[in-house]
Order: sequence, then structure tokens, then C-alpha cells
Amino acid sequence: MRPFLLAVLVAVLAVGCGPIPESSLPDLSAKDEIRVVTTVGMIADAVENVGGPRVVVEGLMGPGIDPHLYKASEGDVRRLERADVIFYGGLHLEAKMADVLERIGERRLTRAVTDGIDRSRLIAAGGGQYDPHVWFDAALWQGAVREVRDTLVAADPAHAEGYRTRAAAYLEQLDVLDGEARSKSARVPAAARVIVTAHDAFGYFGRAYGYEVIGLQGISTASEAGAKDVQRLADLIATRRIPAIFVESSVSPRTIEAVQEAVRSRGFEVAIGGSLFADAMGSAGTPEGTYVGMVRANVDTITSALGGGS
Repeated sequence: MRPFLLAVLVAVLAVGCGPIPESSLPDLSAKDEIRVVTTVGMIADAVENVGGPRVVVEGLMGPGIDPHLYKASEGDVRRLERADVIFYGGLHLEAKMADVLERIGERRLTRAVTDGIDRSRLIAAGGGQYDPHVWFDAALWQGAVREVRDTLVAADPAHAEGYRTRAAAYLEQLDVLDGEARSKSARVPAAARVIVTAHDAFGYFGRAYGYEVIGLQGISTASEAGAKDVQRLADLIATRRIPAIFVESSVSPRTIEAVQEAVRSRGFEVAIGGSLFADAMGSAGTPEGTYVGMVRANVDTITSALGGGS
């Protein structure tokens, strides 16, 4: 983004940094359609399922995009300014966009979907922060879906029944998804239930479905793994004979490949069990391009690689 445009944006938005209060929500009922801008694809998918034909959804971050490192472009700023409603993840997921998202909240209806999740159910990440990857627990993600529903109902009360009906149907899909993940994970031998990835994005998945999760980096890819981290992880994998490790669709495979090579030098061969969708979904038009399809693909990849069958 050009410095001048960014300076103008900050100056315009600096008049207020808090979200629009419930008493001042815009009434969008008279609009033919509601323009919604989201950050990551998982949120866009939730909004499309809840909003149905009432909403036109535009996601800023497509397949393979890392939200931890994403910076708003000039085009993104224009999209945010044109939106009726903006949904983002929160919990420092979109770390490089935090200031813009917070400041625009005074002028546009802007909500973090994780505001709908009980903080007692979040995983602490140190320094007063929480792990933002809440979508990997399908039951927990229902709180984000309810936040989307409640925001749209409040802003567009004339069409509230449609939002509630579609949200209920989508929440039922997530109940089924959660049950599938539990059932398939139970087939993996207990000793093999270890997920090793480039960064620590699967903590909620591990807690919900019974896996130990080890990330080479922290919860944000903004941190970097060093040679000592690689060697330490290689020692652990070789000692415990972990059968497979995983790359991620939105993170360079370089560090995981370095771990595999370091394990090989210790006389043990660990497989790369496949690519997992972590911070971004698959391409539009594919099963993995939806939230439900993405989670199912991850479950199948993990369970197959760790000995739980396909």
C-alpha cells in the first residue's frame, strides 16, 4: 500500500477505535443485498451458509494465503470501505491488519467471530494471548457461526428468520462433522496420535479429537524455527518412532523437509504424510474449498498417515 493512502486511511479511521455499539447498529433491512467482507475463507464459508441469498461475500485471503503475515492492499482498503458488514477472526489471527480492522469498526459494522466463543474454552498461547485457530474444533467453531448469525439478525432484522433457519441447518452439519472426526480419529492407534506440523495450528484439533500436537514454530508463522528447533524435533520423532509428519498448504514445506532429513540422519525414516489445510481452505469449487470439506480432508489425511485407515 502506498504510504500516502495508508496515512489517509489511518487519519480517517482514527476518529474511533471501538466497535459500533448494539444501540447504533445500521438497519440493513431495506437493502436488496448485503455486502460482506471477510478475512479468511473459513469465515467467508460460514457467512455464505448463514446469509444465503441475502449476502454477497468477498474474502480477502484465498487458498494458500497465510493470515498471520497478510497485509492489507489498496484494493483491500477499498473493499472494506464499501462493505456493509466485516467479519474477521480476531485473537491476533490477522496480526498485520489489526490496526486497520480495529479503526474501521467505528465506521463499518465490524465483528470478530471469535467474540462468540466462551474464553474459557480457548487455548492460552502465552503473553495474555489465545490460539486463534479455533476452526479446527468443529464444535467450538459453532460459536463463531452463532456470532455471524446474531450479527446479521441484529443488522437485518426483517430477514432474521432466514438467518436463524440457515444457521440451524449449518450447525447440524457441524455436529455431523464433529462426530465424524471423533469416530475416524478413534481408529488411530493411541501411540501414533501425534501431529507434527510446521506451526502450532492444530491445538484445538488435538484437544478435541485426542492427538498430541507438536509445531515446529509457534501459533504464528511470523516466528521462525532455527536449526536447534529442527534438531530437537528430529530427536523426538526418531526416539518415539512417529510414523508421519505433515506440511501445510499455506506454509512453505522447507522446514518440515529439513526435519525429515534430520530424522533420516538418525537412522529412522519418517514419511511426509500429506499436506494439511491450516490457515486457508482449498480452491473454490473443490470439496476442500468449503469449511466442512477442508476439515474432512484433514481428518482423512491425518488418520490415513498415522495408521487409522482411510
